[in-house]
Amino acid sequence: MSMERILSEIRSFEGVLELAPQPGSEHPRVSWGDYFFYFAPDGQVPTNRQPYATIVTKNYPDDAESRLDAPDRWRLNIHVGTKIAAELLGRAPAEARTPEADYSAEDVFLPHPLYGAYGWVCVVNPAESTLDTALEALRTAHRDDRRRVERRRGDDSAMKG
Repeated sequence: MSMERILSEIRSFEGVLELAPQPGSEHPRVSWGDYFFYFAPDGQVPTNRQPYATIVTKNYPDDAESRLDAPDRWRLNIHVGTKIAAELLGRAPAEARTPEADYSAEDVFLPHPLYGAYGWVCVVNPAESTLDTALEALRTAHRDDRRRVERRRGDDSAMKG
């Protein structure tokens, strides 16, 4: 599965802000080449919350189990909440991390290696088995982030659709 298909879908979401740090930017070197997604229709990177989805293209300190330093490997991470995570994983996210879990497996939903207990799921190289569900999870995560932002602002529109 091409990363471009997922990026294209996310970029179509109303109010999405894509942060894609590039070499030489003010962002930490480890983040260069990765993608971070927020609901931020004002175009400003939020300082009071985490992104609702990320695409990472390399290992991070303390997060190397997906073996993203190998060629052509990347991981989609989505904050879906613990209820949807349990549905995708087949058990509560806090129980899904097991010693035998293979976080390098491709095209399967797994709890995020570090944040799974908080409702984050991930997929290394999403493809045929996970693509449709991953795209739906991204739409849901974007909608949920939008609702949180609007609720904090006190928008009446937060209660609609």
